[in-house]
Amino acid sequence: MVRASNSFVCTNCGAQTKQFFGRCSSCGEWNTLVEQVIEAKDLRRRREGVDLSKEPSNLRSRPMGGVGQQLIERLPSGFQEFDRVLGSGLVPGSLVLVGGDPGIGKSTLLLQSATAMASQRSILYVSAEESAEQVKLRWSRIEGADTNLNLLAETDLEVVLQELESLRPEVAIIDSIQALHDSELTSSPGSVAQVRECAAALQRVAKKYGIALLLVGHVTKEGMLAGPKVLEHLVDAVLTFEGDRFASHRLLRAVKNRFGATHELGVFEMQASGLVEVNNPSELFFSGSSAAGISTIVACEGTRSLLVDLQALISPTSYASPRRSATGLGTNRLHQILAVLEKHISLPLSRYDCYLAVAGGLEVEEPAADLGVAAAVVSSFKDLPIPKGTVFIGELGLGGQLRPVGQLSQRVQEAERLGFVRAIVPSGSGTNSIEISNKMEIIEADNIAEVMVITAQGSLT
Repeated sequence: MVRASNSFVCTNCGAQTKQFFGRCSSCGEWNTLVEQVIEAKDLRRRREGVDLSKEPSNLRSRPMGGVGQQLIERLPSGFQEFDRVLGSGLVPGSLVLVGGDPGIGKSTLLLQSATAMASQRSILYVSAEESAEQVKLRWSRIEGADTNLNLLAETDLEVVLQELESLRPEVAIIDSIQALHDSELTSSPGSVAQVRECAAALQRVAKKYGIALLLVGHVTKEGMLAGPKVLEHLVDAVLTFEGDRFASHRLLRAVKNRFGATHELGVFEMQASGLVEVNNPSELFFSGSSAAGISTIVACEGTRSLLVDLQALISPTSYASPRRSATGLGTNRLHQILAVLEKHISLPLSRYDCYLAVAGGLEVEEPAADLGVAAAVVSSFKDLPIPKGTVFIGELGLGGQLRPVGQLSQRVQEAERLGFVRAIVPSGSGTNSIEISNKMEIIEADNIAEVMVITAQGSLT
């Protein structure tokens, strides 16, 4: 028999160690290691009396070609934006983990989705953090109509499992997984052991009865999902609900999705009556104003193209080393673009502070925004507005050359739909195959110097 042993698990990142330390060696957090007892188990296989030379007769595996395909009917969530991120709906028997900052609207999103689905399906909403009266008060504010939604305010895992087996709903929502506790474990709710065991028990019931299970998860102060990492590996999809608490829009992204793509984006707007879908997100990130230091790019989030305003401010520095600040864009990427501009078009940016911001709080990570960033910086430095109706699409190389980007046809068509008349793109992008009207003009350029000449000529005309 294997002896019982103890290990210490970090409640922040889930790392395990055999020795106690005041600080976790993986994430660097203090006082997050808790002791966990590993039960003694007999890991030895008894093979006495088994003749391995005989051909086995109880094979359970089968050839891949003999496995049939099963058509899965997805369940609509009630929100088209939610379905877009999930991959056209919920899969029966799947587990979806939804995380986000406190007060961002996770419970509101799932409660509205549950209400919309309850008109046609059996839905169970388990509230482990609020009482039934508190949930009913919030539900009356955002909906107010009668529904067949089943509500259970309970934190005991055994009671929740019994309700799932008795009701057998098509969709169940657990708000939140950190608030549930298993009475057989001595650790407190929210600990690594509790979260792992509760999630595993819920997974077994969901797979057995084909219940689509939605779990709400807490996040740490760094923005990572709280609890053990095994929780993220256990579920089929991990969604993050993002947004500024002082802004009205919210963004839903997929970090992991076994049944769909992970690059889709869902956009919502928080109103007094709850969350409302935004079918045309470009309205949030594109203002249409023309001023020095403002350029427009087309960012692609999955199958969706978004027109986004980039704002740059160049001002003389008062310090020995100038400041570089970027909001919504990587700071290292900004440093590279500034170095290219100083090298190839002789802008003395080393003596100026540079501030860059993406309008609407959107995070833009793709290199297709490089040309728009460079145009905004030059426009602010020269104090010369960019011609109205001009959009910039392209990647900027360290040698000052422009590199083609993907989905160019989709980007240009979205810009044309919103009234743009001119698109500056890299040479060799295959613009002849793009279907546009006579009002849209596509200008190809080889390097950043040509782009600045074209932009200056358009500003003077």
